[in-house]
Amino acid sequence: MTAADRFVERVDAAVTDRPAVVVALFVVVSLVAIGGVVAVTTAAGADQFTQDIPAQEALDDIDEEFESSIGGAATSAQLIVSDDNVLSRPALVRILETQHRLETRSTLRVGSTSSHANAIATRLDPTAETAAEQRDAVEEATPRELAAAIEEADAAGAVGAQVSADYNPTAQRAGTAIVGVTYDLPESATSVRVEELQTRSVGVVDSVPGSEAGDNVILFGDGILQNEIAALLTDTAIIVFPAALLFILLFLLFAYRDPIDMTLGLTALGMSVLWTFGFMGYAGIPFSDSLITVFPLLLAVGIDFGIHIINRYREERLDGGEIGDSMRITTDQLLIAFILVTITTVMSLLANVVSPFEPNRDFGIVAAVGMVFTLLVFGIYLPAAKVLVDRGRTRLPIPEFGTTPLGSGGSRLGSVLHVGVDLSRIAPVAVVLLVLVGGAAGGVYGTGVDTEFSEEAFFPDQDRLDAYTQLPEPFAPTQYTFLQVLTLFEEEFEQDFIGSVTLYVDQSVRDDDSLELIDRTTRNPPDTFETTDDRRAESTSIVTVIDDHAEADPAFRETVERNDRLGTGVPDRNVDEVYDEILASPAEGQARGYLAADRGSARIDYTIRPGVDGGEAVADVQALADRTPLDAVATGQLVVDEEVIELLLDSAVRSLIAAFVLTALFLTLSYRYLEGKAVYGLINLIPVLTTVGLLVGSMRLLDIPLTPINAPILSVSIGLGVDYTVHFVHRFVDEYKGGKPIHEALEVTMGGTAGALTGSMLTTVTGLGVLWLAVIPLIQDFGALLALGVFYAYLCSIVLVPSLVVVWDRFGSVVGLGLEANLRSEEEVRTDGGR
Repeated sequence: MTAADRFVERVDAAVTDRPAVVVALFVVVSLVAIGGVVAVTTAAGADQFTQDIPAQEALDDIDEEFESSIGGAATSAQLIVSDDNVLSRPALVRILETQHRLETRSTLRVGSTSSHANAIATRLDPTAETAAEQRDAVEEATPRELAAAIEEADAAGAVGAQVSADYNPTAQRAGTAIVGVTYDLPESATSVRVEELQTRSVGVVDSVPGSEAGDNVILFGDGILQNEIAALLTDTAIIVFPAALLFILLFLLFAYRDPIDMTLGLTALGMSVLWTFGFMGYAGIPFSDSLITVFPLLLAVGIDFGIHIINRYREERLDGGEIGDSMRITTDQLLIAFILVTITTVMSLLANVVSPFEPNRDFGIVAAVGMVFTLLVFGIYLPAAKVLVDRGRTRLPIPEFGTTPLGSGGSRLGSVLHVGVDLSRIAPVAVVLLVLVGGAAGGVYGTGVDTEFSEEAFFPDQDRLDAYTQLPEPFAPTQYTFLQVLTLFEEEFEQDFIGSVTLYVDQSVRDDDSLELIDRTTRNPPDTFETTDDRRAESTSIVTVIDDHAEADPAFRETVERNDRLGTGVPDRNVDEVYDEILASPAEGQARGYLAADRGSARIDYTIRPGVDGGEAVADVQALADRTPLDAVATGQLVVDEEVIELLLDSAVRSLIAAFVLTALFLTLSYRYLEGKAVYGLINLIPVLTTVGLLVGSMRLLDIPLTPINAPILSVSIGLGVDYTVHFVHRFVDEYKGGKPIHEALEVTMGGTAGALTGSMLTTVTGLGVLWLAVIPLIQDFGALLALGVFYAYLCSIVLVPSLVVVWDRFGSVVGLGLEANLRSEEEVRTDGGR
């Protein structure tokens, strides 16, 4: 007797002899799991996928070292102000009053604010240091004095950089402006603290007369962004979970046709999810976008296991078996199949631990542990609960409901499901060739699937949000500012989050040749960069800030010329003196955006030409970083996104290969150990590979890109495919080795298994497909792919496997690998095992 046989016998004894003890034990463990559930935290957004990436580390350094960051530092925010004219006196007063309230509210921890209004006010009154004093200066100025101050500030470059692209210097008009807000927080401050402060700041902004937060004033920062992404998770859960529950209830009612059995199945599903959430809490794994898909996946496998248990048990009861004997036969036959399904699925999930992305590694771990919990709950608890309930039914006057197996007898569904066996009699070779060629073609076609990664990908388009706002509470989603901010940046400031790339110069820039070396990086620019009239790269750096200020300030121009020995217009000696002077000038704010406070690093921004492929631009800036004598790192949001995409493809392929190799080894060795024939493992794998090929081809056909959220789909599809083929093949093996001819064994297998597979497929596809209702587009796509993967796995099991078995038996015998040639009795297997 094998170890697997001994395990099954122990489970049989516990389930049939002591079902009440088993149920009680599982209830106690569930109570313990609740303690972990309350400890679960959340994590969301693109930041989860950019950890340990050099470009992101450089981006973080820029956020810490420079006063203007790329995309906003975690402790900073942008206040976007709209008005008829943000350079008018009322608008300037309103902006300065807002800055004053933000800076003086101690509970907000605002360290400083900056705007074009500050620069204009200091021209009016150089002694005005606080926002309140500057507000008074603007209020008291005459129209002529105010116009002159605006002109002076504009000449110093302090206006154009902070107002929208519609700025008209002559008319002194602009429709939108940005106010920078920096929070004075220690490095140890948590993201939750930043979110809290920025959210409270919105209330202060809204309190200023004339300001309406979310309308003409929008406060936006990394904290608010993360808060909105977390809200997306909540909104998705509120919409998806009730819809999934409704559909699952409907299909389970169809599958079980018995409210008591359906209740048992639902409690088992709830227990699996509860245990998994509890594990997350105790293990300290946060609930994130990636993990939303774990729970529909667990529901998919749980529903499958549950329907198989109840269906097989009913099959035995219909033949006149007693409650205990029927369940013993059921668990004898199904537990091994469940174990094979679970281990292969766990292997496909754990293949994600090779991913460079922590959320994907968490997904693999949590889903794998959840799958083990699902095996225990549906393999032990559900049979015990079913025995306990049915024995109670015999003593109580409880009416009988549906008791026949799904798809059994001469039902219309049963006749439809036999099409696979019918085809295996008529043209098995044609079926196998057609399906395998289709899978291979899908795989080849799918090699051209797109990849995508950006913060914007987490947010739905405005039309979808507008549609969801028509839903009643609590289903109506939150009002998100991210899309408004994105539109403002693109339309009002003519920039987006991927319109430039950056070189982070990670070395001291105090040497005489430092500015020359920075300037040299703009010569002979690649084709992807915007260029100036003298064929230099369109860029912004401390060199361009010095050059612009030299044009506006004759005294500073003399300093530059005095320290320019080569006559290039760039200081090449006494650079510290040049820095000191510009940092004491009105251009100080711009200079600090490109020169670190300790002068130990610098930053160069390059503008990308419109329409240029992002990958080409990233390759060019990385090549520039490699060839410059400066110690430089290519960074910027575009660079980070492209590096994530490169890792994404590598991660998906590695996980797929790892999942396939591990699954192939396990199945062949398992069937060799259990049945004496490794060939059964290979028969399981061929439909799985076909499923993967069809799924990848569908991704490209449906224009669903590969993203960090759905990257595990390739490896997970192996686990999903194995789930269906193992049930079919394992039942066929039991019938075939009992002496039935191959087609009769297939007929019995189809009659006993196909109905359960169909019920499982319908509930699973619906339960997973309901993710299409998610607010987050990436989760919509993953739900669609999971549902497609299950459907393809089901079709391959019903249509391909019967013909594959016949073809393998017919032609495998030629090389001694046919099923008949390798068929040995259990006694022979045991005898060989004992030698």
